[in-house]
Amino acid sequence: MARIIEVVEYNPLWPEMFLEVKQQLKSLLEDEVILIEHIGSTSVPGLCAKPIIDILVEVKRLDFLDNLTAQFTALGFIAKGENGIVGRRYFQKGGLQRTHHVHIFEQGHEHALEHRIFRDYLKAHKQAALQYAEIKTDAALACNNDIQVYMTLKDEFIKAQLQNAKNWYKDTIKEPLL
Repeated sequence: MARIIEVVEYNPLWPEMFLEVKQQLKSLLEDEVILIEHIGSTSVPGLCAKPIIDILVEVKRLDFLDNLTAQFTALGFIAKGENGIVGRRYFQKGGLQRTHHVHIFEQGHEHALEHRIFRDYLKAHKQAALQYAEIKTDAALACNNDIQVYMTLKDEFIKAQLQNAKNWYKDTIKEPLL
């Protein structure tokens, strides 16, 4: 059985699905956790998305996670190591039809900040979110269930909008980027 890549209409239950796993992660990570946030398209109200809840976790130390694989497995997560991003621990839940992705970074990691900035930018810029929805929908239809093709079809838009988001963040939020 192959993974099916589909983009669906926004589901108002996605925030609740995030909160359920957030509580599990808080209990598991205890004093090491700094923040747990809902990121990705399912965190943007009204935005269509692949029905996968993306969760960003920042911790004090990344190395302690490598001893928690059994506990993540007990919660239904599969550990994927860095999975292409140095300084990240990545976990998936749901097998071929994934339900959750957990991205864990040490506090202040550049990728963690980019996830938050991109999410906040889409929330604040409805036209960009609508354009992203169209690109994602078209990519899902064109990719023939190949995640690499799907990601490639979105890549140019994401890179351009991420730069816009960083500029917006610096100008609007008035906090320095890393």
